[in-house]
Amino acid sequence: MSKVYLSGRFFILSVLLIVLTSSLYSQSAAIRGNIYNKANDEPIPFTNLIISGTNIGSTSDFDGNFIFKGLEPGSVRLEVSSVGFERKITEEYKLVNDSTVYIDIGMEKKDFELDEVVITASPFQSIDESPVSLRRMDISEIESNPGSNRDISKVVQSLPGAAFTPAFRNDVIIRGGGPNENTFYLDGIEIPNLNHFSTQGAGGGPVGIINVDFIREIEMYSSAFPANRGNSLSSVFEFRQVRGNSERMNYKGTIGASDLALTLDGPVGENTTFIFSARRSYLQFIFSVLELPFLPTYNAFQFKTDTELTDNSDLSFIGIGAIDQFSLNLDANDTEEQRFILDYLPVNEQWNYTIGALYRRYRDNGIDRLVVSRNMLRNFSYKYPDNNEDQPRTFDYESDEIENKIRYERNRELGSYNILIGAGGGYARYLNDTYQEIFINNQPDTIDYNSLLEIYKWNLFSQLTRKFRYDRLTISFGLRADGNNYSSLMANPFNQLSPRISSSYQLRDNFSLNASTGRYFQLPSYTTLGYRDNEGGLKNKKNDLSYISADHYVAGFEYNPTSQTIITIEGFYKDYNNYPFSLNDSVPLGTKSVDFGIYGDEEVTSSSEGRAYGGELLYREQRFEGLNIILSYTFVRSEFKDIRSKDFIPSSWDNRHIINLTATQKLPNNWQVGGKWRFSGGGPYTPFDIGLSEQTDAWDAQRQGYLDFSAFNSRRLPNYHQLDLRVDKKYFFDNFSLMLYLDIQNIYNFKSELPPNLLRETDENGNPLPPVIENGDKRYELKEIRNKTGTILPSIGIMFEF
Repeated sequence: MSKVYLSGRFFILSVLLIVLTSSLYSQSAAIRGNIYNKANDEPIPFTNLIISGTNIGSTSDFDGNFIFKGLEPGSVRLEVSSVGFERKITEEYKLVNDSTVYIDIGMEKKDFELDEVVITASPFQSIDESPVSLRRMDISEIESNPGSNRDISKVVQSLPGAAFTPAFRNDVIIRGGGPNENTFYLDGIEIPNLNHFSTQGAGGGPVGIINVDFIREIEMYSSAFPANRGNSLSSVFEFRQVRGNSERMNYKGTIGASDLALTLDGPVGENTTFIFSARRSYLQFIFSVLELPFLPTYNAFQFKTDTELTDNSDLSFIGIGAIDQFSLNLDANDTEEQRFILDYLPVNEQWNYTIGALYRRYRDNGIDRLVVSRNMLRNFSYKYPDNNEDQPRTFDYESDEIENKIRYERNRELGSYNILIGAGGGYARYLNDTYQEIFINNQPDTIDYNSLLEIYKWNLFSQLTRKFRYDRLTISFGLRADGNNYSSLMANPFNQLSPRISSSYQLRDNFSLNASTGRYFQLPSYTTLGYRDNEGGLKNKKNDLSYISADHYVAGFEYNPTSQTIITIEGFYKDYNNYPFSLNDSVPLGTKSVDFGIYGDEEVTSSSEGRAYGGELLYREQRFEGLNIILSYTFVRSEFKDIRSKDFIPSSWDNRHIINLTATQKLPNNWQVGGKWRFSGGGPYTPFDIGLSEQTDAWDAQRQGYLDFSAFNSRRLPNYHQLDLRVDKKYFFDNFSLMLYLDIQNIYNFKSELPPNLLRETDENGNPLPPVIENGDKRYELKEIRNKTGTILPSIGIMFEF
């Protein structure tokens, strides 16, 4: 049936191609924008601009405004130069017919003019505060990333240091850190959830929430975090959004691999623009046709407004949210694997949203920013024995996480210094209602508690940056302190004092040495903070739970053999302290793998130590002729100290070798081809405790095997790799545009191996065997089966814009 479904999609595409290739199209795209000083938003007049690879140019007027008209549709970059400012090559912008792209370009002042030095602009821009471990992707790399199907969460797995797993999850695993160690910002506003059906307490999930139509650039910091970005141990992601059209309404419809989307943007009055989108998946229909035992449905919304209040102030509102629904497909029970999944898998549903506002005021020597936001997650999960709703639930979970945040920043220039100071605060409310039948200490038991937790948070931060020696040496020092009222330990900000320093020295015009070190803190998840025993006490508060810390040490060099090529080599070391230690399993919480549902909802102590270290090589090329290459190799070890032997044991993120190769090439007549090959060393896993799992009371409590934590992560999966290919074709007509793509994942059909499954033995009819009695104990007969995944997965995307 799946072949019929795919054939139908190919037939529809063929008909569209036949009809549309007979039409004619013209060229009437335009760019409008403004050039300004990044330090204070003052316009920069008489700036020279040229479209890369052409002789088409423009100059900004006295107010910094510029315009290009009559351009060919496609993707372009602008080369920008002005006396007294650093030359710049912008990220790529997508042009379509009968439409205008609006962009603002910030320029950085130069303190010195060296006649003997010729500085060539490069698309690989650096940030003084973070000269190491900062990677960028622009709109063309995001939209046409092979194998990602326009899913932002999959796109970021193409970045250096990012591991990937074959387990149908979008976990962000950076340089050996767990998926709970990252933070995400959308136009400077923190969003706690990046995925649909996210794992509460960890963040991973199968499908990304962010609509790629909104994103113009991604920045990933894997170290050297700016002082105004806290609560992260492994990475900080900045997603920057486009602005709506200020002249007329635009409409864009998308049929993707798993969902339908509609995006609108345009003006609202004279000084305001907006962009809005809604998406709904049709995965439930595909999964039903494929006879999978679960049927997910996700819905998403996203919006942004931008308002120019005065000549020196503006205001933006953003919003993003999801409604994720889930049901079991009880009719899909023909195979042993289907019945196993139906037997243990709980129903999991959730909804979440983030709304926020960003106010900016531009002064003569700096910028003020005020950010306020609110986010909420509601998570439901439950399970009936044998999926019989007439019986009492064996697992029943409902939880809310609510945060209200405020942050103020003042960025100013004071002579040769760039100074950032700021403060933030927040109020968090966590609710949890849990009932779960478990098997512990060799006997059945229940967890039954309600939790209400209210936390007030605060933070202070500052960063000082200066260039020396004719701008060749840059040093930046930052300091941050966090605290909250959870306990007296956490309330003392000196316990969470977070210094950081970075430096960059330009030995030659195209060669620099870079280094950074810092101490970073992260608050444990609300599921861990709010965990209570059956008597109602905050168990982990009694155990003196504290912030987790990680000390980063990074050093390397950057070499630009041409303006379109960059080569970097970095070594890194992360030293973890006060990581939560699971008392149930006697292993560090950070070493355990993450599954769907809830993570960290257990008793812990802040007693684990760990480390992640290695090296990273990046080669990147962006040619104006349309060739784009990203090649990275990361060697990483991720380990935690065994509390008994004091030896280091591998965490679940100890992949050791990670290779990412992405290449795309633009061709004539608006064609583009691309490929992505990824390799990841096999991760460690823990074998089953067969003796415990066989006990009927133990098996009936969770309907799957128990892990043998005395042999924790003692086994390792084989290496896995995958090749994805993609072909894009764009048609630009007088009044609308059509974009088509064919994406084929895992084209050589590699079979990845996951940890094995443990199932009950069955009779010739597929029914589980009754328990046997051994020495007075009832036991099930179990069998271990290999768990392989991977298939060729073709998909087609259709996007039309008018």
